[in-house]
Amino acid sequence: MMADSHSPSSVSLANHRVRCPDKTPIQILHEYGIKIGSAPTYELLRAGGDAHQPCFMFSVTIGEITCTGEGLTKKAAKHEAAEASIKLLKLDTQSNDQRENNGISSEAGDVSNPVGILQELAMQRVWCLPEYVVCMESGPDHMKEFTVTCRLEGLEETGTGSSKKLARRAAAERMLGKLQSLSGSPEITWSPPSRVYIESLRHSTGEKISVLKRTPLSIPNTDYIQLLLELSLEQGFQVTYMDIDELTVNGQYQCLVELSTRPVTVCHGSGMTSSNAHNTSAHNALQYIKMVANQH
Repeated sequence: MMADSHSPSSVSLANHRVRCPDKTPIQILHEYGIKIGSAPTYELLRAGGDAHQPCFMFSVTIGEITCTGEGLTKKAAKHEAAEASIKLLKLDTQSNDQRENNGISSEAGDVSNPVGILQELAMQRVWCLPEYVVCMESGPDHMKEFTVTCRLEGLEETGTGSSKKLARRAAAERMLGKLQSLSGSPEITWSPPSRVYIESLRHSTGEKISVLKRTPLSIPNTDYIQLLLELSLEQGFQVTYMDIDELTVNGQYQCLVELSTRPVTVCHGSGMTSSNAHNTSAHNALQYIKMVANQH
């Protein structure tokens, strides 16, 4: 593929090499990850250099492939790593199949719509790129309605529309609204919490986890939701409860609780009421954390 005829900016030369029009290596690799069901993950390996000439190194892992890249900015280093992966995977960067299949790439390149704005924001802040999942499709063929979930750094919003593209736009617009709400202003200043590695809990000396290590989780009428909340505030991870619409075979409510640890922790709970299901899932999450924390 011929190089871009325009002079490259201070971002990365990777933007002007292996790519489709309006697609960066990060976008190409992200679309490939959606296709194979394994989103690429980026990790900062090194940050150094002088103040006037910093140097960053990032790694990107997708499936069983891991590549690294360096650059003067975090974004440039991620682009280099993504481009190295694209070359290793021998992806056809001129193919329009993915663009037609999911419609994300063309939207992401257009910063005049919510999908493009959200994608650009994530890239600027060096966040994981937004993920869009079609979670419902209803109605007759001539009047379809799609529901799409947008996930970004532990946040989740849904949108509906008469096409997948419109549903994605609605979900992205709601996500931008949530980010503004969390920031307390139209200017988005919110930052995702740092991820807590589950293994690090073994070495934590915090008061709440120390109590958890030595306290039995079998006392009747205990508010495990509150205990999990207090532990999450101490250790720095988020807790999200997700209700399941379907009841169990014996008619109980169900829910999942997700902890924003690395790797993500998800536990199930059920009960005679929705509140009971939440409490049970919190209890199961605490049991798991206790087991990990007490391992030697």
